[in-house]
Amino acid sequence: MTDGTTHRVGLIGESLRLSLARAVHEREAHALGLDYRYRVLDVDDDARHADLGVTIARLVDEGYRGINVTHPFKKAVVPLMDELSPDARALGAVNTVVFADRRLIGHNPDWFGFARAFETELGDVPRRRVVQLGAGGAGVAVAHAMLRAGVEGLVLLGRNTVAAEASADALRRIHPAAAVRVDRIAALGDHLGTADGVVNATPVGMPAHPGTPVPAELLRRDLWVDDIVYQPMTTELLRDARAAGCRISSGGGMFVYQAAENLRLFTGVRPDPARMLAHLREIAESGTQGVSPGAADLR
Repeated sequence: MTDGTTHRVGLIGESLRLSLARAVHEREAHALGLDYRYRVLDVDDDARHADLGVTIARLVDEGYRGINVTHPFKKAVVPLMDELSPDARALGAVNTVVFADRRLIGHNPDWFGFARAFETELGDVPRRRVVQLGAGGAGVAVAHAMLRAGVEGLVLLGRNTVAAEASADALRRIHPAAAVRVDRIAALGDHLGTADGVVNATPVGMPAHPGTPVPAELLRRDLWVDDIVYQPMTTELLRDARAAGCRISSGGGMFVYQAAENLRLFTGVRPDPARMLAHLREIAESGTQGVSPGAADLR
């Protein structure tokens, strides 16, 4: 049962109109007996949210417990932090900010969410050589999880190879025994033929970024495919991969496991990831945004 405390938290990013974060957080918090209100601050709706320092300071003043940070701000928010968790510091990216006595503490549960989902859905696949598209704030966390899972050679493909190389340098410091290479996304075909698997850590596949980052003709039966996009649960890439006979994993698991850790960081209460995943699937199957009746619209 609730103790009378109101937990006000939120999410900042762009193209968030179809985000399911609010629905999943609030439903699980209700199941836990918490008074929990999740606000979505979409830069597409109000460009002023993009001033991260001003926006976060205002939320602190208003008594918020913290905020989730998503594309494209996971690296930009780092200099604003008073303290970083070891993972956030090593990766140079933050997706969760906890407000503690006006101090901003940055965390990065993205890697943990991906790692849990990968081992659950693709735990027995070969992982000697992996190609990953995207090396931004989410991508560097995913790459960290892949290297922790035993990937020996990782090829990071990015549109901005300078930024990708900076992410690769951070990963090499954490995983000195691994081989981490950087190339352009346009070179995907040069690397995929000898890869065990491919990971999409770009926004391509989301409604705001439709399409697929991997041409269907490059997919083959012995290749596994992991797409961190969770909205929609089955992207064009995953449909093509399934048709090619590939083993696949969607972004739903990563989303839920990192959301569960976020909720714990914000409230100190441990949620039920299995219940959260069931709720996410319920929303996906119904085609609704899944906000509980009576939940305050704080957007």
